[in-house]
Amino acid sequence: MQQTPTLIRYFRIARVIVHTLLGLAIAAAVLPLVSAYRRGRIIRWWCQSLLKCFSIQVRVFGVRPDSTTHSTMFVANHISWTDIHALNSLIPVRFIAKLEIRTWPVFGYLVTKSGTLFINRTIRRDAARIVEITSESLRNLENVCFFPEGTTTDGTHMLPFKSSIVQAAVDAQATLWPIAIYYPQPNGQPSLTMAYAGETSMIESMDQILRLKNPVVELHFLTPIPCVGHTRQHVTQLAYQMISAAFNQRLSHQQP
Repeated sequence: MQQTPTLIRYFRIARVIVHTLLGLAIAAAVLPLVSAYRRGRIIRWWCQSLLKCFSIQVRVFGVRPDSTTHSTMFVANHISWTDIHALNSLIPVRFIAKLEIRTWPVFGYLVTKSGTLFINRTIRRDAARIVEITSESLRNLENVCFFPEGTTTDGTHMLPFKSSIVQAAVDAQATLWPIAIYYPQPNGQPSLTMAYAGETSMIESMDQILRLKNPVVELHFLTPIPCVGHTRQHVTQLAYQMISAAFNQRLSHQQP
């Protein structure tokens, strides 16, 4: 992929630093005081602006959610920390994430303040707590999102989906909305640089992305799945099949 000229990269770094400091101030002083609706709008604006700081272009395929979307659990394959910001730039959602994300430099604090639910995967009973909280959020017309692979990949393949948290959508008789995420190079090949996987640190990942000239993330919104009358295993498997089909189609360089 084409590399960013040094001066432009330094300019991007300065923008990211300023925008991140602004985010910290907003998270500490503003988000705790505003309504859920206003908080969602602020988070959406901040994520849109952050992606612009990194010059990341979001390309949307399929029918995208709008302001009337509610009581929906979005599920997607997971490649990078930028997945969260790309999705939040379109519609504010309450993310369910692994506990380790809390330790991410700066962004861990920001996602915590945005209302993210953290699950401790080393404690089996913690899943039941998250399911209960998530189900209540869905009944209260909130939207939630999680990555059922449980971790990131390098963007060239997908891992099996875990179904335990999907029980919340079944309990709330909500809708499961699958999303396929893909990071292409200009030639259509998957961008390994955009992936946040393996031993790469957050700082290293950010630096790699800042070096890219025109990074792109594709969000393929697939057909929503009503959960009423179905088991979590059934709807999870259906979501996996849909996302896997869309992902593999894109991986094979066919038009989405």
